[in-house]
Amino acid sequence: MNFLEQIHHELLLAGALTLNIKVTPSAPRSEIFNQLSDGTLKIRLQAAPEDGKANKALIKLLKKEFNAEIIILSGETSARKRVKFVLT
Repeated sequence: MNFLEQIHHELLLAGALTLNIKVTPSAPRSEIFNQLSDGTLKIRLQAAPEDGKANKALIKLLKKEFNAEIIILSGETSARKRVKFVLT
């Protein structure tokens, strides 16, 4: 089971999940591409980190991947964020 399948599984079991995320904005494409040993998701975003564009792109990407409500708990102006996923 790869890391995305594992997260999907954990989210389905719990109904909600909180993860740390490291975002790289202004990337060639938007994608969830890795998970660090501490569980942090590494995500690349095409959007620039200005006027909340990267946060909006992050929420859109995560909603599409996990079909869940996405709430940024902390790190709105940082590359490191704490995000809550809630199944709807």
